[in-house]
Amino acid sequence: MILQGAIMISENAGQMRDRLGIMPEKKASDRSMVYFTGDIHGYPWVVSKFCRKLKLTADDVIVLLGDVGANYYGDERDERVKAELSKLRPTILCIHGNHEIRPWRVNGYRLQLWKGGQAWVQEKYPNLLFAKDGEVFTIDGLRYIVIGGAYSVDKHYRLSRGNGWWEDEQPSEEIKAYVEAQLKRRAVDVVLSHTCPYRYEPTEVFLQGIDQDTVDDSTEKWLESLEINLNYKAWFCGHWHIDKRIDKMHFLFHSYESAENLLPDHDPLDA
Repeated sequence: MILQGAIMISENAGQMRDRLGIMPEKKASDRSMVYFTGDIHGYPWVVSKFCRKLKLTADDVIVLLGDVGANYYGDERDERVKAELSKLRPTILCIHGNHEIRPWRVNGYRLQLWKGGQAWVQEKYPNLLFAKDGEVFTIDGLRYIVIGGAYSVDKHYRLSRGNGWWEDEQPSEEIKAYVEAQLKRRAVDVVLSHTCPYRYEPTEVFLQGIDQDTVDDSTEKWLESLEINLNYKAWFCGHWHIDKRIDKMHFLFHSYESAENLLPDHDPLDA
């Protein structure tokens, strides 16, 4: 059982991703590369497998599109996830999901400048970055804006079982204003978000047992108001536990994609 954009998975998530995951057969290029994938929900070993298979280096970047599971329990279980991810050579850039504590509420995080934008980092795990919402990062000539957060349809389920849920899971008005100001100030090539604009919601994964009238879709509607006025090359999101593409909207869960085709000097004949 998989809830829409939730953490409730009936089978071991690591095993499921090993079985269903779609990985490139080899590194997209000899140059440094950015890769994207969806929610890992506390199973860093699937990312480790990807890094080993493609022999990634410290010059590469992996973007996890929210619900990483590294700041979920607030105890040693989180530390195990972080320790495993920190062993990897690439920089791991994490987007805020709706199943994790915001980094500034966790001891030891500080803001650090990286690729022209700010990200939260703990000294113990220097390659594990949690992007600040609204920041723009420039990597290999592409400008990426980060917009995390979403509503949890499993909120009451989690609370009834003593699991974590946080009121600031969705973008605040302050975050929204900052994102909007950033987009007015500069052009961006790629959007990295947890959920998607409202018109792209994958209704095929909606759960029949949930009354959609009770779901807070204000974040998705706000993202749509941004998307319709935005000139961008690609938009990557997680949250929905589905792998699909509509127009320039890339939904990722088990799959990995690279930024190769988006690079300014990419020759489409080489693809």
